[in-house]
Amino acid sequence: MNERSAYWLEMAEYDMETAMAMLETGRLLYVGFMCHQVIEKALKGYFVTVKREDPPYTHNLRMLAVSCGLYDQLTDDQKDTMEMLEPLNIEARYPAYKEQMLRDMTRGKCTALIKETGALYEWIKKLLSSE
Repeated sequence: MNERSAYWLEMAEYDMETAMAMLETGRLLYVGFMCHQVIEKALKGYFVTVKREDPPYTHNLRMLAVSCGLYDQLTDDQKDTMEMLEPLNIEARYPAYKEQMLRDMTRGKCTALIKETGALYEWIKKLLSSE
């Protein structure tokens, strides 16, 4: 792992802690957004390690995973986690979606989301440590 990928992982760690803090304080709307940020930044960290260039300016998790060669290595469960996270980046930011998200983001759903995000994040970090 190089300095650039370490930067992305530090930011992902911070976002993971923020997601957990949002859950603890009942700010459930932002749990999903922060979980999306965790995986986005982990993928960008992996990208800069394997491609040795800046990651693309995108929030699309699938595109990032494909562009850095990870998508085909993901399990179906990991792909499902990414699919679940994908819309949460946009929906948390726009008022038209917030009301629906507030209804959908229960404490139980957010707890599961953090667990699944954490598992995917740890898997990406493990891959990075072997690069």
